[in-house]
Parts: sequence; structure tokens; C-alpha cells
Amino acid sequence: MESAPFPIDPSPPVHVAIIMDGNGRWARARGLPRALGHKSGAEAVRRTVEAAREMGVSYLTLYAFSAENWKRPPAEIAALMGLLRLYLRSEIANLSKNGIRLRVIGDRGRMGADIVALVDEVEAKTRNNGAMTLTLALSYGGRQEIAEAARAAARDVAAGRISADEVDETTLARYLATADMPDPDLVIRTSGEKRVSNFLLWQSAYAELLFVDVLWPDFGRDDFEAAVRAYHHRERRYGAAIG
Repeated sequence: MESAPFPIDPSPPVHVAIIMDGNGRWARARGLPRALGHKSGAEAVRRTVEAAREMGVSYLTLYAFSAENWKRPPAEIAALMGLLRLYLRSEIANLSKNGIRLRVIGDRGRMGADIVALVDEVEAKTRNNGAMTLTLALSYGGRQEIAEAARAAARDVAAGRISADEVDETTLARYLATADMPDPDLVIRTSGEKRVSNFLLWQSAYAELLFVDVLWPDFGRDDFEAAVRAYHHRERRYGAAIG
């Protein structure tokens, strides 16, 4: 995908979220095992993180492994978890060097103890980095997140910490895993599929959605720049009529 040098607009979207899709199809088209598709997808993660940071994006959230992905074959899950371990171990120094904070959202209870320990370590070591926040959604589901937020709010109501009448949109949002982050301005899905697949359902209420035909392992800087340029040509109305 050809593109002019970035930036066209001096103000990039504050928060970009990406549904990384197409690793399996990329591998199948080349007669390769799915695991190699995921490995190539990890390289696309590195390219995209670098591009987002250099463009001045403050928050980048990547849908790395959904709550539903646990239904995949055990061998594929094992390969994905292996790549995750490798990424966490190898990227600590690079993230710190580039001032990137790493956060993970999702159900850690289903992940291996060693992965949880690695996540805790990387989060702790990058906590004070301020150039960009990279959030990985792992074992994550939007409906599950909203349900957990409702349960947490209900517990606080039952304990008398808040009243039931206080539970409005603003209050409930404080119980979400992303409570300390702005909602995404732009949500990108690769591979040509046109659905959000249980990703940031609450947070994406007014996000611009962009579906691109590129398979995730082929996604690069030019594609990211093109997505941001497309975002700048959108008229964001937040439900209000204009003109």
C-alpha cells in the first residue's frame, strides 16, 4: 500500500485499537503451519508499535487473544502462549528504551502462572514510561469485561460504598479494565472481516471503525499511516447532527 510521508495532520488519534486478524489465512495461503502465521503476526506487532509511537499515538491497544480463542486446538494455543512468552521476555528492554508502557487486560486466571509472572514483571518495569501505552488484550472479552464491571459495582452498592442511583454510565466506566485510558478514537480490523468480535464493546461506542483487506502478518507502517489518514477524513459527530 503506497502512502505519502506521515503526518498529513499534526494531531494523530490519541487511542488506536486493532483487531489483529488473518494469521491463519496468511499461513494457509503459503502452505505453512498456523504457528508460522502467528510468528509472522508477532513481527507485524513490532512494526505497528514502532509506527504508532513515532507518529505520536498515545495509546495503542491490540486484540492479541480473545476469551473465545481458548476453544482453539491445544497445539495452536500452546504455540500462541509460547510466542507471548517470547515477546514478553524479549521486548522488556526495547519497550523501556522507547518509553513504552505495557499493560495487559483480560482474564489472567486462565493463563499459565509463568505468563502471569512475566506480565507482572513487564508491567512493573515499564510502569513509569510515558511515550506511549501499549495494551495487550489477552484472554479478553468485551461482554465479560462489562459483566465483571457490573458485578464490581453491585458489590460496592451492597457494601454501601455507593448508592444504586449513582450507577450511571460514568460510574460504571470506572470499573472497566480501561478506566484510566481514553476510549479508542479509531478501531482497525485487518483481513477484510467486518465485525468487532467482542472487542472493547463499551469503549468503542463512538470510535471510527476501519476494516482493511490486508492480512495481519502483512500489515506494516504504510497500512497504519493509511488507516490514520482515513481517520482524519472522517467527520466525528458523537451522535449529534451537523449541517
